[in-house]
Amino acid sequence: MKFQGMRQRVVEMSVMLADHGYFAATGGNLALKVDDEHIVVTPSATDYYQMTAADVCVLRLRDLVKIDGDRKPSVETGMHARLLRVRTDCRASIHTHQPIASACTLLGQPIPVPHAEDRHLLGNEVRVVGYAPSGTAWLSSKLAKALRPDINAYLLRTHGAICCGNTDEHAMRAISALERVALGYLRTRIASQAAQASSQQLALRHLLATLDARPIQDMAL
Repeated sequence: MKFQGMRQRVVEMSVMLADHGYFAATGGNLALKVDDEHIVVTPSATDYYQMTAADVCVLRLRDLVKIDGDRKPSVETGMHARLLRVRTDCRASIHTHQPIASACTLLGQPIPVPHAEDRHLLGNEVRVVGYAPSGTAWLSSKLAKALRPDINAYLLRTHGAICCGNTDEHAMRAISALERVALGYLRTRIASQAAQASSQQLALRHLLATLDARPIQDMAL
C-alpha cells in the first residue's frame, strides 16, 4: 500500500474531527500533501468510523489522477488540490461543517481574529468565499481567488469552512481556533441584539446561554 502511514493519519484525523462534531455523517473531508507530487484524500461518501487506510485515496497533485485507494476520492478533492497548489507552504487542508463557523457563513461577513494565539493559527481575519455549488470547479476557483498567504481559515458561503496549515497539527488546531473565534463573534452579535428591548429578547438570551454552555476544545494529535 502506497503511503500507508499518511493514509492512516487521514483516518485518525477524520475520526477526531467526527468526535468533536466538525465532521458529521459523511460530511467533511481533508487532504494531506505527501510530497510535491502526491496528496492523500478522504474517500467520498464513507463513514469515518468505518474508514480504513486502504479506503483513503492517493492522487497525483497536478492532475488528480488516482494512484491508489479502494474508493472514489471526495467530491471536494479539487478544492483541496487548488488550495495546496496555491499555498505551497501548506501540508494540510481540512473542510468541515463545524456548527458555529457554519452558522457564521450565513452572515456572509469576514470575522476579525482578536487574540494573538488565534491569529498565529488563523491570520488576522477569517475571509468569506462567495457561494458556489459543492464539488464544483466554480467553488475551487472562488476559493483560489480568496486565498492569501497569511490567512489560514475561510468561510464557504452557506457551506461550512476550510482551514489549512503547514502541518496537519497546525490545520487541526486552526479548526478549533476558528470555532472559538466564530463563537465569540456570534455571541457578540447576539448579545447586542438581546440588549435591545424586543419581542425576541427572551429567545436571544436563551440562545446565549446555549452558546455559553458549549465549550470549544482543542484537538491534539
